[in-house]
Amino acid sequence: MRKIVYPRAGGVETIQIVEGGDPVPQRGQVCVRVHRAGVNFAELMMRQGLYGSNPDFPFTPGYEASGVVIGLGEGVDSLKEGDRVLAMTGFGGYSEKVCLDARRAIPIPDSVSFDQAAAIPVTYGTAFHMLVHLGGISKGDSVLVHHAAGGVGTAVAQICDSFGASLVVGTASAPKRDFVESMGMRFVDRDKEDFEDVCKELTGGRGVHHAIDPVGGSHLLRSYKSLRKGGKLYYFGASAAVKGEKRSRFSELRMWWGMPRFDPLKLMTSNKAVFGVHMGLLEDESVFKGHLASLSGMLEAGEIDPVIDSVWRFENVADAQMHMHNRKNRGKVLLDFSPE
Repeated sequence: MRKIVYPRAGGVETIQIVEGGDPVPQRGQVCVRVHRAGVNFAELMMRQGLYGSNPDFPFTPGYEASGVVIGLGEGVDSLKEGDRVLAMTGFGGYSEKVCLDARRAIPIPDSVSFDQAAAIPVTYGTAFHMLVHLGGISKGDSVLVHHAAGGVGTAVAQICDSFGASLVVGTASAPKRDFVESMGMRFVDRDKEDFEDVCKELTGGRGVHHAIDPVGGSHLLRSYKSLRKGGKLYYFGASAAVKGEKRSRFSELRMWWGMPRFDPLKLMTSNKAVFGVHMGLLEDESVFKGHLASLSGMLEAGEIDPVIDSVWRFENVADAQMHMHNRKNRGKVLLDFSPE
């Protein structure tokens, strides 16, 4: 079995593909023959040594995958060998075979492709957890989302449409305008426009109901200021700390220095809420299983349809990650682990 390993912190040149023994499912686990693995910005940060919640080096990254069940551990009766599944692997998804908790694998029908399934757990799971589970998004709500052309951004747009949001403001670079607008969002040029002003202008000075920020630093406070009273801010990333495929101490320090300290009294008097979201560390398996089941149903019903930017053979993982470092992706980037 082949798998991708981060042997140490560094650039894409440090990534290795190694041979290893086949994993054996333990009690409560299933073993999945991976066909597709999702590539997430968090995994780029892990490689640089920036993420903080990954295993010690060396390790195999990979939060999500899709594939076929090839082995069952003791006590598993919810799945059977041959089932096609989407899976939240946590770590280890960049591999031809991976074992994981059976509660984090959801069967998918033949009508759902491995590409679609692998794009669901992290990006749509994160968007669903923020907007639906935490935020209780309602018809007519307004939403601000940054990196609108990425995996989470496109997931947010589709979930907002499904739940009847009236306005989705999406920030991105100028070359992505047409794509962002094609997703039904009001495009904001992140380099030339002030998204705070735009949000206030479009909502009669009140601000948006929900703001989704994967950037961090001083940018996070600006997202907070874009909210109306009673609004909700969701923070799930730190892209401000990453300015290329090599680690930048200056970018890290600038991000941490600019990170806001929210005053509980001001939160109370404005009725605002600030949520930190990290799906990889969500401990309540029943909550996440419910998210995946809901999203699987929405996918089958045609309410969501993951936007796939590109699929790369896993041997070209360095190129796939550079594609994301260079902010070229529009939608989800995937690795192909299917048998050749």
